[in-house]
Parts: sequence; C-alpha cells; structure tokens
Amino acid sequence: MFTPLPVAIGLRYLRAKRRNGFISFISLASILGIALGVAALITTLAVMSGFQREIRDRMLQMVAHATVSGFGEPVHDWPVAVRKALADKRVAGAAPYVEAQTLLSGPRNQPAIVRGILPDQERHVSVIASKMVQGRLEDLKPGSFNIVLGRELAVWLGVGVGDDVIMMTPEARATPVGAMPRMKRFRVSGLFEAGYNEYDRGMAFTSMQDLQRVQRMGEGVTGVRLRLHDMDKAWEVARDLALSLGGPYHVGNWADENANMFRALKMEKTIMAILLSLIIAMGAFNLVSSQVMLVTDKQADIAIMRTLGLSPRGVMQVFIVQGTLIGVIGTLMGVVGGIVLTLNLEHILHAVEAVLGVQLLPEDVYYITGLPTDMQPGDIVIIAVVALAMAFLATIYPAWRASRTPPAEALRYE
Repeated sequence: MFTPLPVAIGLRYLRAKRRNGFISFISLASILGIALGVAALITTLAVMSGFQREIRDRMLQMVAHATVSGFGEPVHDWPVAVRKALADKRVAGAAPYVEAQTLLSGPRNQPAIVRGILPDQERHVSVIASKMVQGRLEDLKPGSFNIVLGRELAVWLGVGVGDDVIMMTPEARATPVGAMPRMKRFRVSGLFEAGYNEYDRGMAFTSMQDLQRVQRMGEGVTGVRLRLHDMDKAWEVARDLALSLGGPYHVGNWADENANMFRALKMEKTIMAILLSLIIAMGAFNLVSSQVMLVTDKQADIAIMRTLGLSPRGVMQVFIVQGTLIGVIGTLMGVVGGIVLTLNLEHILHAVEAVLGVQLLPEDVYYITGLPTDMQPGDIVIIAVVALAMAFLATIYPAWRASRTPPAEALRYE
C-alpha cells in the first residue's frame, strides 16, 4: 500500500542517527517492550497449554472416553452391549461397571465414589492397573470384598493396606430401629496413585460382583465404559451404541463429564493472555511517545518534503512505515525469544534450582513436578498479529499529526 519513496524515507529515519538521543532511547524501549511482551506471552501460554495437556492426559488415563448407562435403572443386558461395542471398529475396548456414591469410614470418614469393575476387562478402558503403588488390581476377586483406594483417600481415612473400611451407601434398609444405610466391611488390598487429585482423593475400586451385592442390583450394572481410537468421536460412538441397544439410555463422554474443568482452564488461559497483553500495550504506548517526539524533531524535514511535492498522505506513510518497522522488529525478536525460552524452560528451571539450592516444585507437594510446555502454532500467530496490530495503531496518530504540519510554520524559525 506504500509507495517506494515513503518506504525509503521511513527506512532512512529508522537507521539514521538522530540529534536527540532520547528519541532513540524511547524507540529502543518500544522495541524491547514489545519483544518482552510477546516472549512472555508465548512462554506463559505454552506453559499453561502444557499443564492443560498434562491434566487432560492424566484424567483420560482414568476415565472412559464414553459411557452408556441405564436411565434410572440397572443395565441387565450388558454382555450384549459389550459385544456390540467391540464389534464397532471405532471402539478399542469396552467394560461394564457399577458405580455408587458412598461414605467410607475408617478412623476418619470420607465420601468417595466406589466403582465396581472386572479387573481383566478394566485394563482395556483405563490404566488403573499400571497406577498401583501397593497391591494388585487382580486381588479384587468376587466374594473377597477387597477394595483399592486412592493414596490420598487412604491418607484422609487413616488406613493402609490390610486395614478395614466400612462402606455406607445412601440407600436405606428397614430395621427394627428404623431406616439404616446399607453398610458393608471391605478390606483394603491396594493403593493407586493416578497423579490427579480428583481420583486419588475421591475414588475407590472393588469387584463388580461385590458392589452388585451391596447395591442389590442382581446381575445388572450401571453401564458400559468405552475407550475409542479417536476420543473426539466419543459422543457419536456412544449414541450409535445406545440406539442399537434400544430403550432409554444415558450417553456420556469425557468432554461433557469434565466440561467445568476444561472451561475453567480455558478461561484461566484467556485471562492470563489478556493480562500479559498489557506488556505489549505498554511497548505500543512507548512507540506513540517516540513517534510524537520524532515528528516534532523532524518538523523541518517534513516541511522540505512538502515543498518538494510530497503529499500529506505520503508524509503520513513515511512515519507509519517507520513506526510499523519498529513493531515488526520487536515482534520478531519476541517470537524468536519466546520460542527459545520455551524450548529451554526445563533447563532454566533446573539451573535456578541448582543456584538457589531448593526444589521449586517438590514431588511431595505437587502432582506435576516439572514445567510441561505445549507451543501451539495458532497461539504464536495470534500473539504476533496482536502485537503488529498494536504497533500499527500506535503509529496512526503521530503520522496523522505529521501530515497536518504546515510547511510555512515549520520553516519559520529554521
């Protein structure tokens, strides 16, 4: 959109040594401000995306991609459902489950979700067997009334492997002294650690047949859990399975069941991006200051260019070119610096820990002890475009002021 002459003059103004060194200093500060803001924003969003990916991966190791459950009543034809699910080429694994909201009681009480499983089939839909830190999942045999607790849940209950816990369910039973909750004693046969607080503190596993007896469900189950080759097709696959079974079924998928968490992570990332964009805006404000001072310093040059025939539009283009180039240089420096910083962030963390002699993310406090990063090209492109747009907008007013300079007034005192 620019003619060659304004571009050439704008480049010359960018390279030339100015009489006022303070203007050069503010221009340099503008470049560094934009570069710092872009680099900080790229690194921060990469770290937040990395944590989001880490949390999602750990969560998906424990949850099924999709579930088909009974609508207010147990599913009795679950073997047919499992067989039909496995016949679908989109399904990698299927397993029945029984789930109950319970209150577990040891030395202390703690609410928890208890899931009844078949250990040999559960490994096809989750990796709970590989997360065992004590005991084995195969110890959940029918009639043993063994239970596997999350490590955090065991700590809150004050129990360990070999101890007993009392499971109480909200379904009441009639007794001579009135309605009483159903209770059953289970023995802790193992502990698991998924690395995700919601499961380590609020989940327990037992044999499916044992939980069926406690819940008095007969041969029925809560539903069927599915693991897919493509988890983005979870709802579609679960819907097709429910339609093939007939009757009312509830269809769930990993995204809907954890929608609040993903929404919160997305909102946190968006707010952080907006806040860090203020650093880029600060660099843009510095650019406005440097351009205004440059226009004031170049009053005589502007008047000479006008008398030689350069139009007000051309004068405006000169300063837009000069200011935009400052934004381009700052953005490129920020993009390169942000990518380099993100790629070496883990090494920088270790170096800081070595210098300070402390562990910034100790394993006994945090589930995630490193700084996982996930640079997404889309985020980098958006950041660069926003920075360039801010720099361009910052040049418009000073350039307009330059184009409005009367040549006679500018040359009066020269």
